[in-house]
Amino acid sequence: MVMPNMKLRTLALAATALMALSTTARAADKAADRPRNIVFVLVDDLRFDAMGFLTPGLKTPNIDYLAKNGVYFRNAVVTSSLCSPSRATILTGQSPRNHRVIDNNNSSEEGLIFFPSYLQKAGYQTGFFGKWHMGNDTDAPRPGFDRWVSFKGQGTYFPTQGLPPAAIAAGKRQTLNVDGQRVDRAGYITDELTDYAVDWLEKGRDPTKPFFLYLSHKAVHSDAEPPERYKTQYKDLDIKLPASLANTPENNQGKPLWVQNQRNSWHGADFPYHTDKPLTEMVRDYYRTLSPVDESLGRIMASLRKQKIDKDTVIVFYSDNGYLIGDHGLIDKRNAYEPSVRVPMVVLAPDLLPKGTTNDAVVRNLDLAPTFLELAHVEKPVQMEGQSILPVAQGKISAQDWNKQDFVYEYYWEWSFPQTPTTFAIERNRVKYIQYHGVWDIEELYDLNKDPDEMHNLIDDPAYLQTKIELRHSLFTQLTNKGNDHVVPFTEKTSSGLVNRDQSGRRAADFPANWYVKPNLPTKMNGLFPDSEAKAKADAEGRAYFPQRH
Repeated sequence: MVMPNMKLRTLALAATALMALSTTARAADKAADRPRNIVFVLVDDLRFDAMGFLTPGLKTPNIDYLAKNGVYFRNAVVTSSLCSPSRATILTGQSPRNHRVIDNNNSSEEGLIFFPSYLQKAGYQTGFFGKWHMGNDTDAPRPGFDRWVSFKGQGTYFPTQGLPPAAIAAGKRQTLNVDGQRVDRAGYITDELTDYAVDWLEKGRDPTKPFFLYLSHKAVHSDAEPPERYKTQYKDLDIKLPASLANTPENNQGKPLWVQNQRNSWHGADFPYHTDKPLTEMVRDYYRTLSPVDESLGRIMASLRKQKIDKDTVIVFYSDNGYLIGDHGLIDKRNAYEPSVRVPMVVLAPDLLPKGTTNDAVVRNLDLAPTFLELAHVEKPVQMEGQSILPVAQGKISAQDWNKQDFVYEYYWEWSFPQTPTTFAIERNRVKYIQYHGVWDIEELYDLNKDPDEMHNLIDDPAYLQTKIELRHSLFTQLTNKGNDHVVPFTEKTSSGLVNRDQSGRRAADFPANWYVKPNLPTKMNGLFPDSEAKAKADAEGRAYFPQRH
């Protein structure tokens, strides 16, 4: 029997808890009333798990601080895993099939509106610092930014890198475009960009206006090169490469021919970037090159605290795409496998988002622009396809409800790097279907709930037949562009591209064994007709199949 005073005490505790929740909610609502300053830090080619709080031995104290005091989105993804298309998606809130920046070769910006232009109209001051990598390789200032510091193309880590010895001796240096003026480089790129960003934060902006700072690092893009102070960092770190790296029949089973053939190529683990450098050493330099990025983040946060604006500033840490370190025998990105499409994402937003939480929402790079606009109280324009993540980040929508939409991926073949075909994929309820365009190869289907490393291709598993049929159709439907067309764009080919293979390495892969059949079989035409239970039965029985016409 519960005594009356115990009931009263229970009711009092419940009332106190409700009041606390109400107070927290009111504080969050009040915080949401004011436009926030925004710092967006974009890292290049950063793998989803390349952060200290996820990978033992890595030292990233400032990134870890964001995760400890903010929200870690462990299912963040990109709709196209390549520099220029992903950056265009971030800036426009549109998918590659609509913004048309589909590769790194000739990425025209004609007709595109970048979200910072909307922020400017709302009274924000905006600054861009770093790698732009779009628009025919020009580093000229772009609309939407009050402060501009950039460089052409990929840029270089060091001021004299890529210059002939005679030019270096004559005092020539790589340059930055600073508000339209050519300025000689002075230091390591990550440090130099951060110098410009901090200077703008503290001296170059109008302190009476909210601001948006876009710090777009070159690091950790290949070939990753750390500054001198980190040259020997991690020399004793045990670099753990993925189990799927091994070139074994078990690992190759169910993998497309292009995957098996790519391992001996520019983007393969057997001939990485056409070198014989051990993959473990590449990864070691990759981690070393991340350390200055973490330092940079620390400097930005210190500047915010110094100016006493850290509580009013949202920091978003993100990458333009993922990165493979031997997964399935591959390096780099572009494909639809998890290490390629998944990216690190951590958000610190005092008084607005919860502290030290992990959120399971599938956040796309499509969703960044609408989120930044909502933080500034700017209405999302009609051309943007993504949606603000604030409701799910704040817990107003559950991650389960948020994830009911499909995740659609698109990558378009580049003649300069022909190892990876045009790739389309769709993920629904953690089941991923992948198809390829223009190649004679197999499809892929993975149940990520049971097989997160994508080791078991279920494309011919009878238990997943209906799932395959449904996802194929949904993928085709959702890949229409704004003109309601299905179009595969491409750019002009001007050379053979990087096609070499290691002469002592693996030869081309064979076709799947079940593709080798006897001539004149009754089933010879079955492959032309849509998959169905009836067709699968006919195949199993060796009968010809013709769909019923209604």
